[in-house]
Amino acid sequence: MNVSKQIFIHFSRYPCSCQQLYDWHSRAGALERLLPPWEKTEIIRKSDGIDPGAEVELKMRMGPWGILSIPFEARHVLAEPGRLFEDTQQRGPFAQWTHRHIFHEKDGGCQLEDRVEYALPLQKVLPAFVGRHVEKNLQRMFRYRVDTLRCDIELHERCRQKPLRLLVSGASGVLGRDLLPLLTTGGHEVWRLVRRRADTQNREIFWDPQHGLLDLQEAPRFDGVIHLAGEYIGLHRWTKQKKENVVKSRLDGTKLLVNEISSLPQKPRVFLCASATGFYGDSRVENLTEDYPAGKGFISEVCRLWEREAQQAEKAGIRTVMLRFGVGLTPKGGALRRILDASPLGYIRRFGGGEQSISWISGEDMAAAVLHCLSHNIAGPINIVAPEPVSNKNFMAQLSKITGKPLLFCVSERLLNMVYKEMAAEMLLASTHVSCKKLEESGFHFRHPNLETALRSMLGIY
Repeated sequence: MNVSKQIFIHFSRYPCSCQQLYDWHSRAGALERLLPPWEKTEIIRKSDGIDPGAEVELKMRMGPWGILSIPFEARHVLAEPGRLFEDTQQRGPFAQWTHRHIFHEKDGGCQLEDRVEYALPLQKVLPAFVGRHVEKNLQRMFRYRVDTLRCDIELHERCRQKPLRLLVSGASGVLGRDLLPLLTTGGHEVWRLVRRRADTQNREIFWDPQHGLLDLQEAPRFDGVIHLAGEYIGLHRWTKQKKENVVKSRLDGTKLLVNEISSLPQKPRVFLCASATGFYGDSRVENLTEDYPAGKGFISEVCRLWEREAQQAEKAGIRTVMLRFGVGLTPKGGALRRILDASPLGYIRRFGGGEQSISWISGEDMAAAVLHCLSHNIAGPINIVAPEPVSNKNFMAQLSKITGKPLLFCVSERLLNMVYKEMAAEMLLASTHVSCKKLEESGFHFRHPNLETALRSMLGIY
C-alpha cells in the first residue's frame, strides 16, 4: 500500500570537521544528549554505535504527568563514516519514519543535513492541524538538538585534552544522567560506582559507603574522580533520622572515597566533590564569593563538613575542587520538575514575601561546568551558578509568562513554617545571592546566562 510521505529537511552548521561530527554521533551518550528535556522519553534499551543493525527502543510519555506511553523502536540501516548514517522506525507512532543524517564539508566546518521522511497513520483522513502540530514539534526538537550539539562541540574544543578515564559516584542522579553522556560523547571513558552487584564489562565498581567497602587497588588508573553521591535532602519536613541520613551519606561516602584514592600508588590528578550554595545559609548579602564563610543552619553545616572531608584529598597532592551548585533547573528532575508536575492549572505566586534570592543554574550549564572544572586548573571551592540570580516571585512570574499558565495564590511564611518547619526556613524562604565571578574568570561560557533563555530552551518554548 502506497503511503503519502512528508519530508522535513533541516540544515545546521558546526565548527568541526565532518568526521569529528560523525564520531560524536557514534559515541555512547549521543542519543541522551539529543533528547529534548521537556519530552518524557525513557531509553529502554540501545545498542552501541550507529553501525547498521544497531537498535534503540524508547518509551515516549505524553499527556498530563506522562500518563500515555508510546513505544518507539528504530534500527540503523546505513552508515558511511564521515558522510552519512540512517535510521528507520521498526515500531512506533508513525506509519513510516526514516531519518538520514548527511554531513557536508563547508567553509572549513561541517554542515549537517537532517532529512526526515515520515507518514502519519490515517494521514488522508486526519485533520490538517495534526500535520501542522507534528511539523511544529519537529522544528522544536531540531532547534534544541542543534543548540545542544553546537554548544557541546564548542565546549569539548575549549576543554580539549587527551581522552580521560574517570570515576563517577552518584551517576544515576539528575546531574549524573546529564553529565555522563556529555563526558562520553567527548571521548572520555567513564566508570561508575554502584551499590548493587557491579558489572565490570559495563565499567562498574561496587562500593558500600555505609559499611566502608571500596577497593580500587585492582581497578584501572583513573585520571579524575567526580563525587556526586549523597542522600537527597528533599522538600518535606526533616525528621531527626532524615537529617542524620543526609549528613552520614555525605561524610561516609566522601571519607571512604578520599581515603581510597589517596592510598593508590597512581593517584588521580583531580578530585571534584559536590557541595551547594547552601553553604552560605540565609544571607541578605549580595554577590557572595567563595571567600565568604559558612552560614548558620543545617544545610550550611552539612556543606561545611562535606567540604572538610573533600579537602583531605589535597594532602595527597590531588587537585581538589568543591562544586558549590546553585538550584539546578531541568524538567528531568529536581525543583523545576516538581513545580511543573504540581501545577497543571497555574503556579504559586510566591513563597512568603517572595523577595528571597535564588541562585540557579540550568542543568546543561551545571554539567558543562563540571567538565570545565575537570579540564581547567581550578582548585578549592567554586560557585556553580548563573550570572543573574532572581527573586522567588520573579522566578514564578517568568515561568508563568513563558508557559502561559496563570499565577494563583501566595503561600505565607507562617503556613510554610507550620507545615515544613526547619526545611521551609532553609530551602523555601532562605535568600542566597551568589557570585559566579570565579567561574566566569576561568573562561567558562554559559549557555543560559539568564532565566528566560534557560526556561525557553528546557521547555521547548521558543
